[in-house]
Amino acid sequence: MPPGGEGSNLGHNGSINVIYQSDGWLPDGGMFVSVLDAIQGDGFNPLWQEVQIVFNHPASCRQFTSDTEILAAAAAGEVTLLPTDEVYRCSVIGKKQ
Repeated sequence: MPPGGEGSNLGHNGSINVIYQSDGWLPDGGMFVSVLDAIQGDGFNPLWQEVQIVFNHPASCRQFTSDTEILAAAAAGEVTLLPTDEVYRCSVIGKKQ
């Protein structure tokens, strides 16, 4: 995006999806795999706002597999969700499972 494009999109585009990311390491030393809140289909928007997942107790860092699971963890106080100003434009490819 051009400079300032993120802010403009966040302010005017109500269809931006969320990509949940965490910089924490999993207990087995693996990296956290990002979780998306949307699947590709008709009217799919390839814009994603990054929301950073912060584990309130780093030892409890674990891999989530859905946005529903992430939101439940936030409601339970296990994680804090920090929306960022980062917006990515990328398509999701592959078969729906």
